[in-house]
Amino acid sequence: MYLNKVILIGNLTRDPELRSLASGMKVCSFSIATNRVWKDKNGSRQEAADYHNVVVFGRQAENVAQYMKKGSSILVEGRMQTRSWEDKSSGEKKYRTEVIADRTQFGPRGGNSGAGGASSEERAGEAKQDKTPEVDSIEYPEEDINPEDIPF
Repeated sequence: MYLNKVILIGNLTRDPELRSLASGMKVCSFSIATNRVWKDKNGSRQEAADYHNVVVFGRQAENVAQYMKKGSSILVEGRMQTRSWEDKSSGEKKYRTEVIADRTQFGPRGGNSGAGGASSEERAGEAKQDKTPEVDSIEYPEEDINPEDIPF
């Protein structure tokens, strides 16, 4: 049994590029960065980033191009594919490994994701200014509940 499945959560490293195929189908390409953190043998914290090229087709391509930009957080689910071509100028054979996305899901729009605009401190200040009236909450009894008092 063979499996070619990729699930990535990361941030866009550049704005998405939307193009159309000769058939009229939309194609969006972008790259995302993922990172990992670990401790080495000495107990020092290490961090490394990986960069992934992603291609998405159809309506999802249009949505990604419309709503995402550099720094936005995204989840990509799909498969790995390597394509090759000959470079026109040098005649050299080139290769590119990409994630062909079957599904994309936009991440949160806060902090430095790029799509939110304001920083978390600015949004917190706005929330204090635009304070809505408090909603009535449920008041729970302070005494312990006796299980024998429950009717079922």
